[in-house]
Order: sequence, then structure tokens, then C-alpha cells
Amino acid sequence: MARDQQRNTLAIAALSGYITNPARRRAGILCAAFISTAAVAILASPALYAQTSAEEKSAQGDVSVTIYNSGQALIRDERQITLPNGMTRIPFPDVSAQIRPETVTLNGSNFDILEQNFDFDLLSPGALMAKAVGQNVTLLRTNPATGAETRERAKILAVNGGVVMQIGSRIEVLRDDGLPVRVIFDRIPPNLRAKPTLSVTVDSKTAGKRPLSLSYLSNGLDWRADYVALFDEAKGAIDVQGWITLTNNTGTTFTNANTLLVAGEVATLQQGRNNFNRNGNRNRNRQIRGNNPGTESANRERLGDFYIYPLEKRTTIANAQQKQVSFLDVAGAAASRGYQYTNGWLYSNKDEAESVQTILKFSTSREGGLGDALPAGIVRVYQRDKRGNAQFTGESAIGHTPGGSDLAIATGEAFDIKVQPVVLDRSRISSGEWEESYRYRITKDDGSSETIKVDRSVTYYRTQMQYTVSNASNKAVTVDLAQSGLNNYWGDTRVPSESIKGAQRNANTRVWQVPVPANGETVVTVTFDTRY
Repeated sequence: MARDQQRNTLAIAALSGYITNPARRRAGILCAAFISTAAVAILASPALYAQTSAEEKSAQGDVSVTIYNSGQALIRDERQITLPNGMTRIPFPDVSAQIRPETVTLNGSNFDILEQNFDFDLLSPGALMAKAVGQNVTLLRTNPATGAETRERAKILAVNGGVVMQIGSRIEVLRDDGLPVRVIFDRIPPNLRAKPTLSVTVDSKTAGKRPLSLSYLSNGLDWRADYVALFDEAKGAIDVQGWITLTNNTGTTFTNANTLLVAGEVATLQQGRNNFNRNGNRNRNRQIRGNNPGTESANRERLGDFYIYPLEKRTTIANAQQKQVSFLDVAGAAASRGYQYTNGWLYSNKDEAESVQTILKFSTSREGGLGDALPAGIVRVYQRDKRGNAQFTGESAIGHTPGGSDLAIATGEAFDIKVQPVVLDRSRISSGEWEESYRYRITKDDGSSETIKVDRSVTYYRTQMQYTVSNASNKAVTVDLAQSGLNNYWGDTRVPSESIKGAQRNANTRVWQVPVPANGETVVTVTFDTRY
């Protein structure tokens, strides 16, 4: 009797979750308060109850998951399936709710595939009520004062911003009358499923049990690398631990899966997705000087132009879960602190100085570095205080970094070290002065120079800049000072004079290594001749 009661009052969910959904409230639900006291139940047959209980366990077989940095994964699921002779429809429950149906392949022996369907309309209070339009249900009301129950049969007419139903000869809308209500359904609509299900219709040549291998691409699975770096400035060393962080938002748990991670940007043609800017910070460190790609191959498995990071053991990747697995643990790699400041063209700040960026520099080389290629991710930097406690000092993103690379990441802004850029003077100069200044300009990176023939009158400008670099700390520092915006389309900016010898990093940027004494300052003056 208890089992019958449990079976016949199988609760799907509180109907309040359907009617009082915030989006539907905004649409103007009239009966939200009433439905918040309601419940949904199904009068289920023993067969239906047994089916529901069986589906509580995963129907997956031997699962392999390959997860890419592009926010998608390749799922392989080999199941033992008994096929009758002839045409039959095979359900595959427990596939990803974000499956890309067009990528599905099914491999096995002695059958032909006729049709495949993905049923993603999942069983929920909202879907159950929407699918009940035109059906009869039972309304069970309980009098809170006496406990007496009344039952009425009702036909659901519409579910458009509320539930409209016919009871006998009257039309009613579910409303808030303070009475507890349950809506009891006779059956589950055929197109609703408790779990995402792929169904494949096949024509089997023979009957019997055989392995069928299902594979498909799915969105909703992603991974990234997270790095924890402990910097010891006194020793000039860094300890780095790398973690792989898996995220599963597919709506499905993958049980005891053999998992591979592919590091690299795999091109996809999914609408609205640009996987080359997936983190929003892919280019963040391109403005930091000191990042140079290496030429050392990592001792890792390759797949084409990508690296593969297999998890040592099978693991369960639960839905709505983040899982972390260690893949890198290096102690004592060489590292140093640096400071950088980049000034935009004609930017002047006469009112106050600005903090420079604090830079952490290290290498991925085998000799003195981390000795590995680094997948794209976030580096979080810590340092120990005087009490020996590791304190967080900043974080920055890195892209996919080959072995042997030099890395420079910005971890924050220095408190004591500042730069105040000021435009001292800006004036027009004649074509003759431009030609005269040509003799004093810094040559190109390759050491060559060329004579520019002036065929017509052109307006040129001479700009005098002053950069005051101050240091309130008790240690001398060197600041990597840069002036950007020098290209100005023509690429012929000249530097007639500078108080500290600079280096032309590229046509757009000139850099000076500025030594600043402890508790002191250094003033750098530079003259630029430009067409703008």
C-alpha cells in the first residue's frame, strides 16, 4: 500500500517553480501566488515507476571525453545494446544536454542507420503543464481547516501567462484562494524525458547484443589552466604549481570517464562564438614588454599542432561542477621583479604622477625555468610577508606559451614608484629643419638608414617630452619607460636628442631603461620630430 501511494503520488516538482519563475512574473502571471501552494503529481503505472527508477542510474557505458579550450568536447560512449532483427528505435539517454546533433556518429556491426532524433524537451513542471494542453487532469484541493479533500476533473485549455482550464461547464484560471492544491496528471506526455535522450532508428541485419559506439561534439565542457606562483624576491626564484580546472555545464554527468585535455585554439564555426578571444584577456600581456616565444618542444603528447594533457586516472565529471587536477609542480625556477610604464603619444599629466606596473619575469625553459609548455590560463602570484604567510600580490592571464619562452606578466601597480610625463614644448618646424635633424636620428633596428627626398612642402612637428621617474622605496630600481604612438602612419619619427640612450623596440615604440636611486628621482628628456 505504501509503495502504491508512493508510486501514485510521484512528485515531479512544485508547480511554483513553473508559475513563479521571474521571467514569467514579469510577463504578468495573475495566479502566481495561488500556484505557489500547488504541487504536481502523476498517477503512474508500475511499469512507468520501474522505468523512472531505472533511469536514476546512468545509462552511459565506457565513456571517453576529450575537452578543448574552445568550450566544447568530443564525447565517446560505448554501450552494450541488444538489437532485434529488423527496424528498431534505440534510445541513448544520458547524453549531453548541449549535444550538437549534427556531429553524432554511431558505429557498430550489421545495421544501417535510418534516422536520429535528439529529445531535449526535458520533464519539468513547466513542460509538463505546457504539454497537458487539451488533456484532462485532476485537481486535488485540501481544506486547511478541516483537512477534507475535494477532487475535480479539469481540462487544460491554455498555458499562456497562466493556466486556463475547463471544469464542467465553467472556465477557470488558477488563482490564489489560499487553498493547497495538487494537479495530478494521468500520464507523462510521450515527448517529455527525464534526461536528455538521443534516439536512433536502425535496421539491424541480425539480432543479438553488441557494442555500439556513440560519439558527438558537445558545448558546455571547458577547461583552463590555473597557476599558483610563490615568488621569493630575495632568492630570485619562483615556485609554480599548475592546476587544470574542468567545468561541466552540459546538464549531464559523465561517470568514470577517461579524460583528455587538448591545449590550443581549435577553430569552430559556432554562431556568436569567437574562441580566439574566449577569456576576454587573450591579448592582455601583449602590452607588457619582455614576452618572447621560445623554441623548445615540451615532453608531452601531441595531436597535430596541439598538446594533450591526459588525466592519469578515470574521473567523474559531474554536472554543474568545477574539478581541479594538478599537472605542474616546479620549485626554484629563476624569476625577477621589474617595473614598466608606457606613455601614449602627446599624453601629458602636469597635475600628478602615475604608478608604474609591477612585472614578474620568468622563463619556461628547461634550464633555469619551468621546463614545460604552459596552456593558457591565469597566473596568481603570492609572496611571503615577515611572518612567513603567503599573501596574494596580483594575477594576470597568459596565452598558450611554448617551452623556452620568456614571460613578463603585470601583477599590479607599484605604490612607491611613479612617472609623471609632461609635454614641455610642441612647435612646427620647416622642411629644412626636418632634413637637418635627419643626421641625428636613431637608425633602424637593422642598422640601415635611408635618405628621404622632400619633393613638396610638408608640415613637421618637434615635441619635447619630460618624464620624471620617482622612487620612494629604500631600494634603487630600474624602470622600463616607453613612449608609444611614434609610427603615425609614415613610420619616420626621429629622435634628435635624448638624455638617456634609448632603443627603438619597433616603429611605434621607443624604450629607455631608467635607473632611479633609492628615495630619489630621475628626469628623462627626449625630443621627437614627427609629421604629426
